[in-house]
Amino acid sequence: MTAAPLKVLVIDDEPPIRKLLRMGLSTQGYHILEAPNGKTALELLDDEPDLVILDLGLPDIQGHELLRTIRARNESVPVVVLSSRGDEPGKVKALDYGADDYVTKPFGMDELLARLRAALRHQLQSQGERPIFRVGGLSVDLVRRIVKIDDKDVKLSPKEYDLLRVLVQHAGKVLTHKFLLTELWDSLTDAQYLRVYVRQLRQKIESDPERPHYVLTETGVGYRLRAPD
Repeated sequence: MTAAPLKVLVIDDEPPIRKLLRMGLSTQGYHILEAPNGKTALELLDDEPDLVILDLGLPDIQGHELLRTIRARNESVPVVVLSSRGDEPGKVKALDYGADDYVTKPFGMDELLARLRAALRHQLQSQGERPIFRVGGLSVDLVRRIVKIDDKDVKLSPKEYDLLRVLVQHAGKVLTHKFLLTELWDSLTDAQYLRVYVRQLRQKIESDPERPHYVLTETGVGYRLRAPD
């Protein structure tokens, strides 16, 4: 018996974009549900999609408000937002409202598919957090608090470890500056503190801190830990 195909709800008011997504995702075995507006999207949520692709520019419901409604009805469904180039405030707001990732229009299908897979992996990981996280040569034992690069122990300060732990728990997902500051400090709001610790962490786990392989910068938005392949 084969598993049922994953259902992807595509919410976008542009027919060419919906057609592109329908063709690209169908070839990968996904079952596509299409909504040209927010009203239809809310009706299709009853079909319990496994993943949502949401364009923020809809004709009837403001995209961020629709995202909040989706999150209120389903806390765990992965949501990947489609945003216009240069709309950094919109991306940050969407991530703060619970989006798992974003892809900037125009986008390549390979990039989108990779982001969808990462969002689905993050959902599975959050449902049953693995005690040992591995990506490339990096391993993090979340139980014993042991960090290794290529089997060599890495000594981290408590705050550096806390930063890495949060990134590991959300591997593959973009975490905003605001989210990370809130997770790591009670009252700090200056992202400069965060940049200092990210720089220190990279010095210890990256072979070339200037060209990071693990802790990736999302310019103007935040950081992402590379997800396992």
